[in-house]
Amino acid sequence: MLTSVDAHVVRALGDPLRLKIVTLLARETLCTTHLVEETGARQTNLSNHLKVLREAGVVDTEPCGRFTYYKLRSEVLAGLSEQFAALADSARTAGENKRACP
Repeated sequence: MLTSVDAHVVRALGDPLRLKIVTLLARETLCTTHLVEETGARQTNLSNHLKVLREAGVVDTEPCGRFTYYKLRSEVLAGLSEQFAALADSARTAGENKRACP
């Protein structure tokens, strides 16, 4: 039974701006310019956060002329959801698995 969660993905989603980016990308594929407008973040700051999301496998990029579009990888979030569900299932029975003190 799986009882751990992908810490790399959780860390990537743990930042409020990155979570906002993911929320925006859950609605539509956006370019960097759109994300700057929607978040109010500076372009360099936004690019750094997008790099973290890319490295964690949360988003994919799609070049389009001189712009780069970002698309959310829904399967990564679905996998994370399954990992948390498995952890919750394990926690439901944890009370029955009480280890004796030495």
